[in-house]
Amino acid sequence: MDLNYTSEDLAFRDQVRAFLDASLPADLQHKVRMHLRLSKPDYVRWHQILAAQGWVAPGWPVEFGGPGWSPVQRHLFDEECARAGTPPILPFGVNMVAPVIMAFGSDAQKAHFLPRILSCQDWWCQGYSEPGAGSDLASLKTTAVRDGDHYIVNGQKTWTTLAQHADMIFCLVRTDSGVRKQEGISFLLIDMHTPGVTVRPILMLDEDHEVNEVFFDNVRVPAANLIGQENRGWTYAKYLLGHERTGIAAVGRSKRELAFVKRYAAAQAKNGKPLLQDPYFAAKVATLEIELMALEMTVLRVLAQEHKAPGPEASVLKVRGTEIQQTLTELMVEAAGPMALAFDPAYLESDTEHSAAGDDDAAPLAGYYFNFRKTSIYGGSNEIQRNIITQMILGL
Repeated sequence: MDLNYTSEDLAFRDQVRAFLDASLPADLQHKVRMHLRLSKPDYVRWHQILAAQGWVAPGWPVEFGGPGWSPVQRHLFDEECARAGTPPILPFGVNMVAPVIMAFGSDAQKAHFLPRILSCQDWWCQGYSEPGAGSDLASLKTTAVRDGDHYIVNGQKTWTTLAQHADMIFCLVRTDSGVRKQEGISFLLIDMHTPGVTVRPILMLDEDHEVNEVFFDNVRVPAANLIGQENRGWTYAKYLLGHERTGIAAVGRSKRELAFVKRYAAAQAKNGKPLLQDPYFAAKVATLEIELMALEMTVLRVLAQEHKAPGPEASVLKVRGTEIQQTLTELMVEAAGPMALAFDPAYLESDTEHSAAGDDDAAPLAGYYFNFRKTSIYGGSNEIQRNIITQMILGL
């Protein structure tokens, strides 16, 4: 593939950059660049700004409301959004369940759900992991029993991101327990407001309410909400995870965070000189930057294969992307030193203008570091991804 941008690509980048400079609210940009917490209204506001421009779903085909961009244009858009410091478009609707609906859903499901995802009328969450069924997802025990025109769902999901805000959840459920475990799973769309659905918060180490347990107690779900065929859900789940793992690479965000590390380290002193000039620290930054450049080339190669869905190469992106993200947070904390120890929830929630510890850059970094320990686990742990790479790419 040609890694040189054409004049048309560069003109597109300038167009995106001009739009972001004019349309990104300053308060949202400040929160993202300073690693502060985003609220549901923050996410929705930015989603709707992009939706009004027709840019909220870069990977969607034109027939479903997408902009019809090339892989390179999508990459440039992601890069510019990261550079500008936009809130992320939450992936659960736009990038995860929507491709499954497009590929395997009925015409009625496409007509109903896709416009609501574009407009953010429905906020989606993901019902995959369970207690005892995380990386070994096929061991899930949540059941769906057919009862006329409905399924009766019972069970529990866990680590469900932002489920407290969700209108809909896409769930893997067991519809046949008498076959090999992967063959008895179905893919079901469930309204979170249905009687019998309970959301219980799981507070993280930094006291943030990001993930949840979700319980289903005799929840009646219309059979019309089944995606594709009953007991074929494992196929659809793998298709979805390919899209999730590609997005987890987050090259643009890592580039922005690398720039933050360089800026912050340049302002910290060690032995009378900027920390960024310390040979040991500078070598770690340089090594990481090289690894990030290599990851970006791999992402571009995957995106160039627009004729097919992401395959096992998505596992490579997931492993390297998350390792780079974790190393970035380690360098942030190393640069901040003891100043990273401050824990100021009021500042993280934007209730105060400045951190009580006096270093606004450093105040969120310990929480940010601990939060990013999860990235090598979610979306299928990196150990599982290495097994996929070994079997499906290396043929071992």
